[in-house]
Amino acid sequence: MKFICHLIKQFTNMLKIIDIGANLTDPMFQGIYGNSSKHQPDLDIVLTRGWNGGLQKIIVTCGNVSDCSSAVNIVNTDDRLFMTVGCHPTRCNEFDPDPEGYFQSLCKQIDDNRSKVVAIGECGLDYDRLNFCDKEIQKKFFEQQLNLATNFNLPLFLHCRNAHNDFIEILVRNLDKLPKRGVVHTFDGTLEDARKLIELGFYIGINGCSLKTQENLKIVSDIPDDKIMIETDSPWCEIRPSHAGSKFVKTKLPCVKKKEKWEKNSLIAGRCEPVMIIQVLEVLSGVKKQSVENLANIYYNNTLNMFFN
Repeated sequence: MKFICHLIKQFTNMLKIIDIGANLTDPMFQGIYGNSSKHQPDLDIVLTRGWNGGLQKIIVTCGNVSDCSSAVNIVNTDDRLFMTVGCHPTRCNEFDPDPEGYFQSLCKQIDDNRSKVVAIGECGLDYDRLNFCDKEIQKKFFEQQLNLATNFNLPLFLHCRNAHNDFIEILVRNLDKLPKRGVVHTFDGTLEDARKLIELGFYIGINGCSLKTQENLKIVSDIPDDKIMIETDSPWCEIRPSHAGSKFVKTKLPCVKKKEKWEKNSLIAGRCEPVMIIQVLEVLSGVKKQSVENLANIYYNNTLNMFFN
């Protein structure tokens, strides 16, 4: 097992990779699953595995004010860690009953952590989960959060599920005040959706959930490389054996099947980690018929230009 990890490190040390979206505040990285403790907290081990796997930077995704507070504690532990600030569409009910107070709380998180906050988000629209928050509330507070991008001159880290038309309408209406545009993460839309977003100046974020079906692979193969960024969306969006993209995965990481059987040198089945970003690269390499090294370099520079320049 250690020998396998050594080989992975040896290969990925030749690469430079940035994970643009990892939910490192998730309780799973504290060993908690469904309010039940299954193993010791291991975020430090997860991060070490990621750095050894070629990652140069990781952007920690925040989905509400509470996430932001937790993320600050994480990102301040390492110069390679950064974060977003925003409210996920399924959590936009949190703006009530004091919308202005909640908005100012987001502003304060950015003001207090300016060197670590590189994007506004995760914000957008999610019509697949209206049981959490209805459309009108989502639209209202998505649009309000675009003011954060204007006020702080930051790009957006965007979420769109089954809401493309309303999503585009809001972005177009506010485009003039979004000088840095941003990235639509976990993209799983149509090629026409991708082309419209690119036309408006946005990038496309690709992870395991973007590579599930043969149609997904066809769409991704047609997205220009200079408009792609990569992510894991840890602890979600792993590339599973049932996914169409799995046939291109070459890097097999040591894994235990049950979280209760946690081991320091193994991943846990069903929990995605930043180190698994190499598998996203491998699938993109397979569908685009280009080397992993070449694509890693392009996506690395895309991400630097958007978030770190």
